[in-house]
Amino acid sequence: MSRPRTSRRLALAVPAALGAFALTALPAFATSSPAQIATSKTNGVAYLKSLQAADGSYAGSGLSNEWAFSAFAATGTAVVDVYPGGDTTKNARTVYRNLLSTSGWPSASPVVTDYERGALNAYAAGIDPARVSASRNLVANIYAYWQTAEAGYFGPSGNFNGTVFAALSLGGAKTQAGGARVPQALTDSMVTRIRANQHVDGGWTYNKAEGNPTVLNSAGDVDMTGAALAALCVSGVPNTDTDVVQAKNFLKSKLVTATGAFNSMYGVNTSSNGWGVAGLNACGFNPQTGDFLTVAGKTPIDFLIANQYNPAGGFKYKPTDTTPSAYASIDALRAVAGGGFTAAPPVPVTPGAPQWVAQTAFTAGTATKLALTVDDGAGNLKVCSVAFTPTGTSTTLGDVLNAATTAATPSGCVTSVTPASGSGTVTDINGKANSGSNTWKVSIDGSAFAGAARGQVVGVGDTIALRWGA
Repeated sequence: MSRPRTSRRLALAVPAALGAFALTALPAFATSSPAQIATSKTNGVAYLKSLQAADGSYAGSGLSNEWAFSAFAATGTAVVDVYPGGDTTKNARTVYRNLLSTSGWPSASPVVTDYERGALNAYAAGIDPARVSASRNLVANIYAYWQTAEAGYFGPSGNFNGTVFAALSLGGAKTQAGGARVPQALTDSMVTRIRANQHVDGGWTYNKAEGNPTVLNSAGDVDMTGAALAALCVSGVPNTDTDVVQAKNFLKSKLVTATGAFNSMYGVNTSSNGWGVAGLNACGFNPQTGDFLTVAGKTPIDFLIANQYNPAGGFKYKPTDTTPSAYASIDALRAVAGGGFTAAPPVPVTPGAPQWVAQTAFTAGTATKLALTVDDGAGNLKVCSVAFTPTGTSTTLGDVLNAATTAATPSGCVTSVTPASGSGTVTDINGKANSGSNTWKVSIDGSAFAGAARGQVVGVGDTIALRWGA
């Protein structure tokens, strides 16, 4: 997604003591054993812990290792339990949350994948992505990149990965209770676009293919196919779905018989294998049996473990490399551990550390944003991020709708609301009035839709969905 293809392939310089250990021998039987996988996970976690800076950080200027949080979560390691030198005040979760809360993050010219990356890794770290701080709502940040003229796309449609990772983050980063955060209409719109960009060979690439026969008939990419496959399944598409099966078959067609590697357009490498396996994992396909066990008795997991230094734990990017790579190690460990592109945070072992941290109320006078969708029941879905400055610890639906008429990104999400004041029932939005049993209803954070009233209490980080219908 936001990792440049060249940059993610660079090996990380590590102390000689870490890189000098021998690689794991491939198993003599068909698949990597549970014991080998457990050892790989243990050593991989130790290596990722070695990437933590002295101040507790994994992210900052330049390349970012915050993707380690999704790998930690997949292995059952709580990010709050990762801290340098025994100093729990510098735990990776707290340091990352503080970074996300700064006004300068992610950069002066952010793109949608910055916020998607943040949401996926915040979730894995046990930070509610919509409630990072009084001012930071990553879900609302993502909503701001909705493409009104090309509904279903997030960010410029030519950079298709922005839409795939929107589906991964909005669908994968669930509420603290484990429920869907965004409305089905929004999920469906993203799924439609992902399907439309699937190449004839069953794969996807980082570029838009929809409506372009030349691109649709070009070769897919293992990496993006893994991500798009995961995006479909995270969005609720079953693994028996035709498009999902075609994607699985695409990955099967890229298997290298002798090693279990996927032959990607970037050559055989552990990052591509990791992304492909992450897609299979997200859809419930076993990457060690059936279609992914070659006639030589090798699997994609075999290939990953064969390129891990043990006991040091890092993974090589390419088999010919002589040092481990941070990015490759993150991608590979997440896959070996059975993860997709994020995972719910494990329960911490640090005494007193909660599984989740989240802002619990607005701070009066602190500018913030909320995520809003407006579905008129006729296929015209509007999605936006609403900017406003609360005057108390909570606000109301009426105040949010009023703010949306002038301070929504993209604009036009709400053009009018009736009544314009008070706390009564909402009778009209954008010129569409209640009619009989067809009325405006509201859902907060995926709750059941119920009659919308201006006086409905809205809290910090609430994801608001309005829908007209019975």
